[in-house]
Amino acid sequence: MARVQDKVAIVTGGGTGIGEASAELLASEGAHVIITDIKADKGQEVADRIGRGTSFVEADVSSESDWQALIDKVLNDHGSLDILVNNAGVGIPKNVEETTLEDWRFVMNANLDGVFLGTRYGIQAMKETGGGSIINMSSIEGLVGDSRLTAYNASKSGVMGLSKSSALHCAQEGLGIRVNTIHPGFIWTKMVRGFVKSQDDPEEAKKALESGHALGHLGEPNDIAYGVLYLASDESKFVTGTELVIDGGYTAQ
Repeated sequence: MARVQDKVAIVTGGGTGIGEASAELLASEGAHVIITDIKADKGQEVADRIGRGTSFVEADVSSESDWQALIDKVLNDHGSLDILVNNAGVGIPKNVEETTLEDWRFVMNANLDGVFLGTRYGIQAMKETGGGSIINMSSIEGLVGDSRLTAYNASKSGVMGLSKSSALHCAQEGLGIRVNTIHPGFIWTKMVRGFVKSQDDPEEAKKALESGHALGHLGEPNDIAYGVLYLASDESKFVTGTELVIDGGYTAQ
């Protein structure tokens, strides 16, 4: 289909789950994809499997120096950056009383600081070469509360606010850069599997998650990757500062 033919894309957290699916779909639609992940072996394995010129760069999204080095490499190797998917994230299943300051800072460091740095450096790169699309991965937990996910809730709400502010800035300055968020429901990824296993009765916990979605089942990584592809492509050229909710009806109930 070539919906993002010859565009240059960075996908953070591309070694597993939604990031992996997004990187593969973007590559299949013609993009030059650069996967980043903190786990070098997994990220390189995914890049090699996808092929089509997909490459891997080890990076910690919470490190400003890693972002500087990553952007410099992408611009030197490809000449532009057209798509940035700020997908990398972590979660700790604890309520507000159980959450320590160390837990809080760990989650914020990856989920909010990392997206801030990516958005900031992504804008600086894109505005020099004609614009692009920044896609920040939030969550249904950025829209509704969950007593078991205090720090995660706060971080994903922060991603939404950051993205709206950034979208308005880019529009007002005429930079040609769109910034949007995606809000997945519970997707059967390593993170969600870990969340389920952390509950007292994992089997019942999974059933409860499934029943929380109007469609009656959890999502798959590709369900979100197709949303990424839409926001990355020119099909969404009139879309900025908004939320794409892909949640099987979770927030409609």
